[in-house]
Amino acid sequence: MFSITSSALLGIHAIPVHVEAYVAFNMPSFCIVGLPDATVKEARDRIRAAIKQSGLTFPRGRVTVNLAPADVKKQGPTYDLPIALAILLATGQIHPHMIQDCVIIGELGLQGDVRPVAGVLNTAIMAKKLGKTHLFVPKENVQEALAVGDLVVYGVSSLTSLVDHLLNTKPLDPTTQLDKPSTSTYTSDFRFIKGQQLAKRGLEIAAAGGHNVLLNGPPGTGKTLLARSLPSILPDLSFEESIEVTSIASVTGDPQTKQGLITTRPFRTPHHSASAVSLVGGGAWPKPGEVSYAHRGVLFLDELPEFSRHALEHLRQPLEDGFVNISRANGSVHFPARFLLVASMNPCPCGYLGHPGRACRCSPSQIRRYIGRISGPLMDRFDLRIHVPPVEHRELSRMQPGEDSASVSARVLRARDIQYGRLGSGQVNARMDASAIEMHAKPDEDGTRLIDRAMKHFSLSARSYHRILKVARTIADLAASDEVNATHVAEALQYRGEDLLNMP
Repeated sequence: MFSITSSALLGIHAIPVHVEAYVAFNMPSFCIVGLPDATVKEARDRIRAAIKQSGLTFPRGRVTVNLAPADVKKQGPTYDLPIALAILLATGQIHPHMIQDCVIIGELGLQGDVRPVAGVLNTAIMAKKLGKTHLFVPKENVQEALAVGDLVVYGVSSLTSLVDHLLNTKPLDPTTQLDKPSTSTYTSDFRFIKGQQLAKRGLEIAAAGGHNVLLNGPPGTGKTLLARSLPSILPDLSFEESIEVTSIASVTGDPQTKQGLITTRPFRTPHHSASAVSLVGGGAWPKPGEVSYAHRGVLFLDELPEFSRHALEHLRQPLEDGFVNISRANGSVHFPARFLLVASMNPCPCGYLGHPGRACRCSPSQIRRYIGRISGPLMDRFDLRIHVPPVEHRELSRMQPGEDSASVSARVLRARDIQYGRLGSGQVNARMDASAIEMHAKPDEDGTRLIDRAMKHFSLSARSYHRILKVARTIADLAASDEVNATHVAEALQYRGEDLLNMP
């Protein structure tokens, strides 16, 4: 018995699934085995109608379709097209040699049309690893599959056209032209931000070293605009990073993947009502969460204290490790989650604590409760805590446009090149371990005395100490300095914002 190779998704990785069919001349029935979900079981009616509407013969006996391996859950409409071909193969309407070295996926409509599915890029990567040479995918998913390279990719629009190709009566032309990725464009730019020089400097440091940022200030001071402008100063995605980002988006069927590789860094802004599962991923059939959708990009949490503490505490592990492991009884799923976290918050519930023109209405106990919604360990993971003060209206009208993102991005890229040369390709200062900090971020004598005094005065944790040194190393890289001196340490210390933890 011959089988047709398709794929199943485990996390963001595709594994081969072999689809085979057996037809017995018995009472008519149609059964799919191999741990299918409800969507796969419903394929029976779609496939029967599609085969008949395509002018082909659906067998009248007992049809059994097996999806192997049987211990892996199968979900989604991906298997419609390979199941239909397996039935045609079992009834002699096509021949085994026609589907050798092929991987086939696609959803069928009742008229036999082939519709797009999720996980095409992941399937193409799997096919290449297996040594398969031909890949048949829905026509809308062709650009996504071509991004992998070294595969003959066919875009299929209907079951009839695929059968005609396999019978060599009307061959399909393989798609070979990969559309050129569009250049990275961002709607927000640093030149639109007037004033806020300290905040813009802090974001430049964050982009250069991959540091997490907390923006603190009254409403209307530009915290959201600052956060939205951050991706515009980050370096462009490398090809390998684009593959990673696109493979995660492909799992969910993101429409962006139909244009090929995603070349812009993700920017995710979940609502503060988001649950822990929606943030880090999970579910009975594990799916990636916001931290994975933000992989290689920015995760922006606006109004940080409004998020549930339970959900926020789940961020601590992916912030440290750069990935999420979701364990279930039948195994675990690994999702990448290397993102830059940016959060914003007001200084108090009413938002006007310390505002020069409006009085705060909050009591000390209300302020403590508000700040207390963010745990100390999570607060410790923000390398930079930046105060964003209000800007006078008259100042706004007089100010000229500021430095644009392209100029800032050039400095960020130079600093990253220094880090890549020191730590290895793709490695930034925020990811240095203790040994790397000792080797590359140890300050001079004046810098050491300064940070020792700060440690005693603010009662900083060991994690805070290391994070200050990482930020100081990034500041030194932006200045093209080989050593970390007291000036770099002093600037890093001013971004700690320890006053947030010492409010009345």
